[in-house]
Amino acid sequence: MTTHPATHPASTPRPTTRPTAPAVSAAACVVRPIAPSDLAQLRTADDAGRPCTPFTDDEGGSPLRCCLRRSEPGERIALVSYAPLRRWAARTGADPGAYDEQGPVFIHARECAGPGRDGAGDGVPSVPFGNAHRIVRRYSAEGRILGGELVGTPGDTAFREAFHNALDDPSVAFVHVRAVEYGCFLYEVVRA
Repeated sequence: MTTHPATHPASTPRPTTRPTAPAVSAAACVVRPIAPSDLAQLRTADDAGRPCTPFTDDEGGSPLRCCLRRSEPGERIALVSYAPLRRWAARTGADPGAYDEQGPVFIHARECAGPGRDGAGDGVPSVPFGNAHRIVRRYSAEGRILGGELVGTPGDTAFREAFHNALDDPSVAFVHVRAVEYGCFLYEVVRA
């Protein structure tokens, strides 16, 4: 913003800069699965009001949002409808309006240990489900979509760069990582 001399004759015009958030380091990003309290509710009734219906995953490979890994053959899992913005808004008092959406997610049928830990600072051994193209969708503190980025190169480096690009913007409160094929929610990333 520049102060205009016609508005403030005694002022000297000088530009001001918009404050920026500090750069986000690799250790400052936190990858979050679905919260344990939300999982407990989803294992009873999902966000569409349907009862949880567990099944045995004979083939394995389903992306589990409770522990951020793929299922193993023979595990008991459930496919439930999940509304991440609705649940976030209930905790924060925000109103995402039309951006409130729900979609299918796989979870363990019973409580699990959650994501593995590796001491890297972000709570997970590597970027979960980073073996395919994904959308890193940015959200404001009001729950509005601020844009997104297609991460076209599988691997931790490309994903972490996209997380940092998003979270370096002070107007971005958090990001969701979503599948390209169906738009399904995979996990949330926030500043540490």
